[in-house]
Amino acid sequence: MNLNEILINSDYQDTIFSTGERKAIESSIIVRSIKDKETPFIQCLIRNKEIKLTPEEVIRQLFVYRLLHTYGYPKDRITLEQSVSFGKEIKRADIAISDQDNPDSIFLIVEVKKPKLKDGKEQLKSYCNATGAPIGVWTNGKQISFYRRKDPNFFEDIPNIPNADQQLTDILNERWTIDDLIRKDKLVNEGKSLKELILELEDEVLANAGVDVFEELFKLIFTKLYDEMESGRKRDRYLEFRNDGETETRLKQKLQTLFDKAKQKWEGVFSNDAKLTLTQSHLSICASSLEGVKLFNSNLEVVDEAFEYLINKSSKGEKGQYFTPRYVIDMCVKMLNPQEHETMIDSAAGSCGFPVHTIFHVWEQIFNNKGLNKSHLFTIENKPAECTDYVQSKVFAIDFDERAVRVGRTLNLIACDGQTNVLHLNTLDYERWYERTDDKDWLSIYAQG
Repeated sequence: MNLNEILINSDYQDTIFSTGERKAIESSIIVRSIKDKETPFIQCLIRNKEIKLTPEEVIRQLFVYRLLHTYGYPKDRITLEQSVSFGKEIKRADIAISDQDNPDSIFLIVEVKKPKLKDGKEQLKSYCNATGAPIGVWTNGKQISFYRRKDPNFFEDIPNIPNADQQLTDILNERWTIDDLIRKDKLVNEGKSLKELILELEDEVLANAGVDVFEELFKLIFTKLYDEMESGRKRDRYLEFRNDGETETRLKQKLQTLFDKAKQKWEGVFSNDAKLTLTQSHLSICASSLEGVKLFNSNLEVVDEAFEYLINKSSKGEKGQYFTPRYVIDMCVKMLNPQEHETMIDSAAGSCGFPVHTIFHVWEQIFNNKGLNKSHLFTIENKPAECTDYVQSKVFAIDFDERAVRVGRTLNLIACDGQTNVLHLNTLDYERWYERTDDKDWLSIYAQG
């Protein structure tokens, strides 16, 4: 019997685990016949007794194997079904690791009983608060989350848990280059999407932060894109969009400085006096959640999906807008097969899905004609002059939603290294365009296009 047969039709998967980890557990399965039905069992790695292998137990045994063989924790520090007191009520934490210097204290708790993140995180938080454990992990085998408990109300994402011979500060103070980010990208290693991370932040932090959620997340993604671009073009530069254990005051100062540099690089998206308005505590949690995500890839699809979600949430219902799914845009662009000498305009551009996908389609043709290879960091890299010329003179976009235009300009400015013809105008009211095009404030942003 294999793990897939046990996990099928359950809420659990084993995709975050390596082939070696899965084979190690699979090879230990013992099949017993109970009431004429084949039932899987395993010799528990910690309790040294035979136990029934349910989907939940599969994930627990896989993670215990990782704790022993990857993180190096000794068996005598690991307890399964750890008792946790809630007044008169006693609950059981799935996995608990004791503190190295104080065996009576719990250092880390792992939750696998609740296969949905929202439920699992609430359960995990209650266990960490009740025991004082500073680190928590939730996983369902498909996704995984690592948390640092700052106080009962705030749990910050951390990129990983310490090895047995490390301290939490070793993880927090680790400095990353863009290559480290590529290797440790949480969207890959934790099985999540940027949209899912944003939803978690909305539920946990931003709903009660008293700010415009779209604006503040837009600022943070904008800032992180700039940070990745700088490191992508100077591969030994350390990323600055990181919560690396400094005080919350210092972190906010650092991110504000980075945001100011991004505004200077990509003008016309935010006003010169725009500031990060999240409180220091909320900003710390948001930065921790986003820092391990690699936003740049070959076609900006990660950030594109997140922006589309934010725009949909903030304005779609009010204005009757419809955003074409990205796979439909891809199909249409391939069917139209735009060429370098042709001009394109999207007169209801939204967040510029069609212009951006058209740009990448033509750029790939230019690269192929020049015999150049396109890497997964295609959007960061410097490109031939023909690529910039094409964007500057052949691609145009218009939309009447100011927020959508700012997102579209951001995607174009980033993809095209500061060149964009994305304009804030009402296509259906073109006879009154002069009211906008004669406006000095409008011209200061859009005149170039």
